[in-house]
Amino acid sequence: MTPKGKHMPKVIIIGGGFGGLTAAQALQNVQVEITLVDRTNHHLFQPLLYQVAMAGLSPAEIAMPIRSIVAHQANVSVILGEVVNIDVSERTLTLKDGTLSYDYLIVASGAETSYFGHSEWESVAPGLKSLDDAVEIRQRVLLAFETAERSDDEMVRKRLLTFAVIGGGPTGVELAGALSELANRVLSSDFRRIDPKASRVVLVEAGERILPSFAFDLAEKAAEQLRELGVELKTKSRVTAIDDFGVSINGEALPCSVVIWGAGVRATNLTKTLGVSLDSAGRVIVEQDCSLKEHKNVFVIGDAAAFMHEGKALPGVSPVAMQQARAVAKNIERDLDGKPRKMFEYVDKGAMATIGRSRAIAQAGRIHLSGFIAWIAWLFIHIWYLIGFRNRFAVLFNWVYQYVAYRRGARLITGYHFHEHTSGAIAPAEAVALSRRLSNRQTIAPPSTTTESVRISQRDE
Repeated sequence: MTPKGKHMPKVIIIGGGFGGLTAAQALQNVQVEITLVDRTNHHLFQPLLYQVAMAGLSPAEIAMPIRSIVAHQANVSVILGEVVNIDVSERTLTLKDGTLSYDYLIVASGAETSYFGHSEWESVAPGLKSLDDAVEIRQRVLLAFETAERSDDEMVRKRLLTFAVIGGGPTGVELAGALSELANRVLSSDFRRIDPKASRVVLVEAGERILPSFAFDLAEKAAEQLRELGVELKTKSRVTAIDDFGVSINGEALPCSVVIWGAGVRATNLTKTLGVSLDSAGRVIVEQDCSLKEHKNVFVIGDAAAFMHEGKALPGVSPVAMQQARAVAKNIERDLDGKPRKMFEYVDKGAMATIGRSRAIAQAGRIHLSGFIAWIAWLFIHIWYLIGFRNRFAVLFNWVYQYVAYRRGARLITGYHFHEHTSGAIAPAEAVALSRRLSNRQTIAPPSTTTESVRISQRDE
């Protein structure tokens, strides 16, 4: 389908993530006018967000201004704005502060955290989808240690030094492992009145095992590596409540200062405005060329799309979004040349998850890796995909420094607000009341010390 008229065809891309940015770059040599719209001014390398949340990297090391990335591409303009509605019949977009028209539209609006109908949990259990989320989690974790240092009540201290991560997927596993390392290695000598090694990190998963998208043997190795780091795994455990006090798991209370949500995502609400069929996660059910059935000039890719492959939707990971973006760009070019479109064919390049220092798992077909080899592969692949030479150099330098010295240089608390629900911090006058609440509730006790855990502790020391 070639747009009518002699004007330069207008392609609007919503979202500057992996999918949207790749689509813009893939259209570099096509005679189209591209407008990339994003509500932030930067491209974010989401796989490393957990490193910012756990004070391993600073925000600027995993993000880069979109304008600087496409500065050399003459057919791209960038708009900082938020799209609130799409009118596919009129071929227009409504922004909070204006409208845009298009000939082709690529929706790569990504995903947001899903609380499965419990929106009230959002304020006490932040997810991890943006730099703001990562900085907020970092604030809460670091403030928990700072407040524990000031507390004289042992029961209150235990609560402050207990952290719950909800969801046993890659994000939850990476957060739990990094949080345990932060407490046991990085902060171990920074405090005088508390011992950060006494911290308790609990990973909660509703399913029978963590990392269900990975092969069983790799998931088991990941679980073993997490336990070596001191992470408590609670599988077949469903969260029933979350509040300022902590989290309830299968009806039992787990007093904790910080709860991090990594249990689910859904497409942004923008997909609802398309007026087409959506799946249970709000993703658009697309055709085999990633277009809409009734509107072939509209494409949906990445986390916003439900592309069926071998009977199930493709996962919301960056390789999927990038492959779809290139395929869509090629089909737009074929449209303009009067050639038939090609169907999108996904090439599975495998999956990885990092557990901690020298600990990771990776699978690509029949190849299964774990431990140090998988961690090295994970490290270099992630550095390779970072945008900009400066970012690659900064991340590599930081990782080498952290590996050798067990130090992290991004342990900053900014915009400090002394509120219990945002930081786990409580004023001294509230400590007595909290202590009474703790003593009156049935709580989940930590597992008893075993010979194996003692052996691991002695080995780490």
